[in-house]
Formats: sequence, structure tokens, C-alpha cells
Amino acid sequence: MTATPETASPAAGRTYEVKTYGCQMNVHDSERLTGLLEDAGYVAAAADQQADVVVFNTCAVRENADNKLYGNLSHLAPVKAANPGMQIAVGGCLAQKDRSTITQKAPYVDVVFGTHNIGSLPVLLERARVQEEAQVEILESLEVFPSTLPTKRDSAYAAWVSISVGCNNTCTFCIVPSLRGKEKDRRPGEILAEIEALVAEGVSEITLLGQNVNAYGVEFGDRQAFSKLLRACGEVEGLERVRFTSPHPAEFTDDVIEAMAETPNVMPQLHMPLQSGSDKVLKDMRRSYRQSKFLGIIERVRAAMPEAAITTDIIVGFPGETEEDFLATLDVVRAARFAGAFTFQYSKRPGTPAATLPDQITPDVVKDRYERLVEVVNEIAWDEGKKLVGRQVELMVSEGEGRKDAATHRLSGRGPDNRLVHFEADFSAVEVSAGSTAVGVRPGDMVTVTITYAAPHHLVADGPVQAVRRTRSGDAWERRTAAPPAAAGVTLGMPAIGVPAPLPDAPACR
Repeated sequence: MTATPETASPAAGRTYEVKTYGCQMNVHDSERLTGLLEDAGYVAAAADQQADVVVFNTCAVRENADNKLYGNLSHLAPVKAANPGMQIAVGGCLAQKDRSTITQKAPYVDVVFGTHNIGSLPVLLERARVQEEAQVEILESLEVFPSTLPTKRDSAYAAWVSISVGCNNTCTFCIVPSLRGKEKDRRPGEILAEIEALVAEGVSEITLLGQNVNAYGVEFGDRQAFSKLLRACGEVEGLERVRFTSPHPAEFTDDVIEAMAETPNVMPQLHMPLQSGSDKVLKDMRRSYRQSKFLGIIERVRAAMPEAAITTDIIVGFPGETEEDFLATLDVVRAARFAGAFTFQYSKRPGTPAATLPDQITPDVVKDRYERLVEVVNEIAWDEGKKLVGRQVELMVSEGEGRKDAATHRLSGRGPDNRLVHFEADFSAVEVSAGSTAVGVRPGDMVTVTITYAAPHHLVADGPVQAVRRTRSGDAWERRTAAPPAAAGVTLGMPAIGVPAPLPDAPACR
């Protein structure tokens, strides 16, 4: 039915922009926020247009999160003053933590909502507009699992699928459990139904998402629920790639390793957060594993999947960390041979047990250790990448990951191990099918290339593409881009490094 002026949505014609900061959970939540807004009648603002509604989906993990938010809000204050109908909303982890103090520091904010009630955003915006006063709604626990909400996916060919929200761990540096609550698990049937629906739409890669994916099943009492879910994903016809993030070493079991190795569409890639290589620091962090257990997991993963690329998270400068403790971390990095690592300088967060620990490390010592760690991590990642030179790899062509692609005349894609590869757009060696005059690829299609060069954070494949496999995902991308152009609904606050982007994760999300 066509809406008349009397029945049209109050949001009809109003534009929006969502700015996202933080981990994959926030990115996926923003996909839901854009879906909710468009379902309510809002339209994505063009890149050169000031949106009528600006939504900040925030992170509370790092110390500069507060400064970043309030700095961005202050920049919008004069814009809003000149446009009285404009609305500003703040959600996510920082909103859950700061609550009403946001409107005290930035009284021009119209809506504050928490991690447990993102579905309330359209109603809160309308209420704020009608009542002409700020609306603050923070729920203490989840009422509706977020996956039941409308979602506008960033990618036509790869998608996040939440299997759980919240976390039952008590890491002393982490504020996330207090903001996202205890773990809540979805039933396997619901997860698989969502995956099958995504595949039917053209998606061929999914990433199972949770604060601690390998604890999945704790709520309904099945300790092997996650490995069973991985195997069930292997039965979904048309699903080519399955990834997951992130597991916790304390609960990583051999049945998961077996499921990864024995399920063809589960990719040979593992992100396993280390945080520290020192047993003393791990104990102070309340991470319930030690160096030997972590390295034992890595050893068993490599025995089952020799080609697996393993990445990690590491924090330096945790309170009480000595030079000896730091050197133990370097020892684990050298033994584990990580393909990459997200490295962080410890960030003191009020409300966490670690914030009150004695022996806080001075910034100059933390910076020195951080720089030494990054040097070792990059050296090892580069050495591991060099082992792939000369090897043929099938890539899923990605969109927007090669920032210099236009200048270098390359395209970009991800290998099964999730390494980023920039490849030459030379299709001269590819056989052209009957009735065609040229070969081309779209995001979501598959190409086979030979690696010619390695760098610490990417690989290069110069020379002709050996094979092209056009896919349903490429078709889906083509259908999406054939529609009238619209601005992307989610503007990330940090560089994208995957589709869906495995962002530089906040360490507290582990």
C-alpha cells in the first residue's frame, strides 16, 4: 500500500549516517542499526551530504574512546545549532557505561541507548523529536536477541552471523562483560536458518561471531556445541568459506580442531588471543590458561592443518609487567610464528579490576616494549608470508581493501587463510568462454593467482591471473550495485581489513 501524507512514516525522507568504532560486534550491530533505520523510513545520506540523523555506535575498551566520541560530538554541535531538526544518537558500549553523563557533557545529544536495546533507536528518535528532550534508555540485560532485528549487510558476498552475545569471563583488563552482560546463546537451528537464508541471497562466506565463540553451548549445556555447529556449516550447500572469531584459549578443545580440519569449507585460519606470554601476567589478567597450554593448542592446530594462518591479540604494559614478563611474550611470539598480531598498549579503564592494580607501567616503558614487540611481530609475519611466494592461491575478490589498487592497476582478494593479496588485473591467460569477448571479475568471484612477493601485512601476485570462477556472490554484488546508488550505511572509525572486516579487535573483546 502506498503511504498517504497522513500515514507516511515521520522518518520518510530523513537521511542518516552511522559512525562505528570498535570490534566486530559493533560493526555487526551497526548493520542492524542501519537496517532498523531504513525499515523505519530513513535513507542513507550521500557521502557529501550532512545527515539529518547521526548515530555513533561506540566502543569503551580503549582509553581514548571517550575523547574520540566527545571530540566528534563537539564538531557536530555548531552543525546542529544551524540545523535544529538534526538529531544525534549515541549507542554502544560507551553509552552503556556513561549513560546520562553523555547528555551532561553534550546536552545537544538527542538519544542515548545501550548495547541491550539497539532495537529501540527509531522509537527513541521519534520520541525525542516529539517531546523535544533527550531520551536515555539503557537496559541492564538483553530482551531480544539482536539477530531478530532488520539488518542491512555491508557486503553482498560475506556476512557476520552472531552465535552468542555477552561473555562469562572475568578478565581484569576487560570492561565488556559488564557492558554486554552474561553470555546468551542462540539455538543452532536459528543460526543455520540465518546462514541458509544468507546463502540463498548470494553470500558465500560467513564469519561466526561471539565474544567467546568456543564457549558456545554453555547456556544449553552442550560442551561440544561449537564443533557441531562448524560441522553443520559444512552441510550448507553453496557456503564456500566459514570463519569464526574469537575463541578463548582456556576453552579451546580438540573437538574444535578436528571439526576445523575435517570440514572442507571451514578455512585454515585461527585468531587465538594470547594477550601475554608471561604466566604471572596471565594470572594477573585472570586469563585461565598459561603459556604452555597456549603453545600446545597452536601445536595441535598446526599438526591438523599445516597451512593454517594463526593470528593473535597482545597487550603490553599491563600493571606489574616486568622486563622478564615482556621477554616471555616475545618468546611465545617467536615460538608460535603468528601470521599477524593486533598489538595494544595497555589502556587503563575505570571500572575494571586492573585499573586499581599497583605497579602501573610508565608510558615511556610501555611505548618502548610496544615498538619492540611490533618489530618482532612484523619480522615473523613477513618471514611466514615469504613461504608462500611461488604458490598458487585461490582468492575471493574483495571490495575496497586495496587502497592503492587504482594506482598499481591491481585488484585485491583474500586467500583461504585470510591473508590479503593484491593481484595484477591481467586476464590474458584466462580462457574466454564461448560467446564472450572478455573476462572480468566482480567482488565475490574467485581467481587463482601465483604469489610473487610478500610484505608483513599483505602479499602480491603480479603476472597473469590463472583462472577465474564467476560465482553467485559476484552475481549478488552485481545486482546490488546495479540498484540506484546510495551511500554506505556504516562508516567505520578504523581501517577495514576484510570483508566482513576482521578489524583490529579491541583486546577486551577476547
